[in-house]
This record gives sequence, structure tokens and C-alpha cells, in this order.
Amino acid sequence: MKLKSAKLKLFSLMAGMVMLFTGCSGTASPSSVSTSSEVQNTSVSASSETYNLTVDFLKVGKADAAVIKTENHTVIIDCGEKTDGKKVRNCLNTLGVSAVDYMIITHYDQDHVGGASKVLESFPVSHVIGAYYTEASTEYDLLCEQMDLQGLEWEYVTSSAMTFTLDDAYFEIYPCQQKTYHDGDDNNHSLVIKMTHHDEVFLFTGDAMQERLVELMDMGDCDVLKEPYHGREVANLGEFLDNVTPEYAIVSTDEENYAESTAQALADRNIETYVTFSDGNIRCTSTGTSVSFETWMNFKEDESAGDTEITSETTAEAESETLAEESN
Repeated sequence: MKLKSAKLKLFSLMAGMVMLFTGCSGTASPSSVSTSSEVQNTSVSASSETYNLTVDFLKVGKADAAVIKTENHTVIIDCGEKTDGKKVRNCLNTLGVSAVDYMIITHYDQDHVGGASKVLESFPVSHVIGAYYTEASTEYDLLCEQMDLQGLEWEYVTSSAMTFTLDDAYFEIYPCQQKTYHDGDDNNHSLVIKMTHHDEVFLFTGDAMQERLVELMDMGDCDVLKEPYHGREVANLGEFLDNVTPEYAIVSTDEENYAESTAQALADRNIETYVTFSDGNIRCTSTGTSVSFETWMNFKEDESAGDTEITSETTAEAESETLAEESN
């Protein structure tokens, strides 16, 4: 897939106009936050070169935390529980990251936003992207306090997709399509991120449940899927898998929450699956035409140097053919 540059777009949920919401303190609803109608162009022109890209899915129990590293830029998708901020920080140190371009919080449950304030204490972050609602929780408030200290403002994704390009990776962030849902209102407000790295497509689904998955049925094919809702049972998961047809799935969960029905749905479709509670941390490396996987249980911290290193235990290779190869 040929990549193209894109401007960062924010569209109002009510009026459909482009806007950036500012302010953070407390748990006021986004509608009460001051707004700006000016577009911030934070996109980076797509590179004509092809670089390797890595995605680290961290072992954070029944929580989500992923770190994407392009050639020159870094994106975080969720930060796990409050105690997981250190794990995200250690991962960033291991990757040699000195600054984060985008921190995306898919929704504000504590197992997604909990470690975000710790990351902000340790690394400068240029943009914090969030869903268009707020959460009355200590973890959410701690993140807001850190954002205020650093002069950061929430950038909400509302009625239309936000897009940006970093090096040779193209990002699309999709908001929910309803204000309220019958099941799992917070979970169904999850932002969904589609990342295209040449021929390889990654889909991050947050905690999307049944009603939210209905909205995602036409997302198109993906190569690597971050399984929704920590691998818990979702009635229409099979239909969703049939629509997005992943080759590989990552389940960020603990043993208790990994539903047998989910494991069976993945197995029935011959989707190669990695699970954090059994495989540990999972690194997916994309060359743009293939992906490979490496797993290990812990980031080992060198207390004397303040650095971290990876203790690798198992590796797995997974090659996918290019479109040109498929046509031959």
C-alpha cells in the first residue's frame, strides 16, 4: 500500500468542524472545555525509504500497553495500570527513546490510563490523544495533573478519523460512532488505531465490545490484530475476525480473563496467536513486507546504570508475501 502524507485532523462531534480541545484539570466533560478552531499540522512527511518498525506489546496483566517505534519516532498506545508505568518507561529506555511523539489513550479505564502519568514524569510527550469523554478516577486525574504541569492539552478524536504519518508508517485513529452504548459504555468509547506500514497493517482495538465491533466490520483486512477487550468473550468476535481476517493476533490479558470461546475462535481460523500472560512481552518487527515475533518474560533493569535490557527467551518468525509476490 502506497503511503501518503496526512494532516492531523480533529473534527467536532457536534458540528463536524475541525477543532482542538484544551484544558485538562479535574473530570469536567469535554463540552465544558475551552476550544480552538485552528488546525495543528503535526504530521511528518512520509519517507521514500523503507525502515523496520517495531511494536512492543507489554506483559501488564489484564491491561493494555504498547510501544510503537518507527525509524525516528515513538507512539504509545495505552499505559496499563498505575504500577505499569515503570514497565512502559523501561521499554522506552531499552529502545533508546528520549521523547515520545504521541501518547494515545484509547479510553480512561484504569488498566489503560493508569501508568500514563508515570511515563509523563519521565519523558517529554508532544501529543496526548484521547477519546471524547472523561472518567472520574484517580488515574485519570493524575494524568491530567501531569499534563497541566507540562502545558499539554488533550487532543480529542471526535466524529471523524485523525490521521498522521511518522516516517513510513501511516496512522488512522477512529472514534466511536455513538454517545452511549447498552453494554460497556466506557469500553465502547475506545479509540481504534489502524497503522499501515507498507504492506503490513496493524489494528489496535482497545476494549471494543459487541456494539463497537459492529462499527468496525468494514475496517478492511489487517495482518496483526490487538485482540479487543483482553480476550474476553464477545458475542460477535467471530464475525469481526472474518471481516478483518488477521494472520496474527495479540491478546493482552491474564489467565483468568482469557475466554475459551476467544481462544477457540482464533484457533478455528488458524490465526497465529500470542498471549501476554503465557508468552510475556511480545515484540513484532515489521519490514514492510513481512513480520516476525520475539517474546520474553521480563525487562531486566540494571539498577547501577539505570538502564534496562531485554532477556530474550523465545523467538518466532512469521513471513508474509508481498502483493507483487502474490501476483506471480
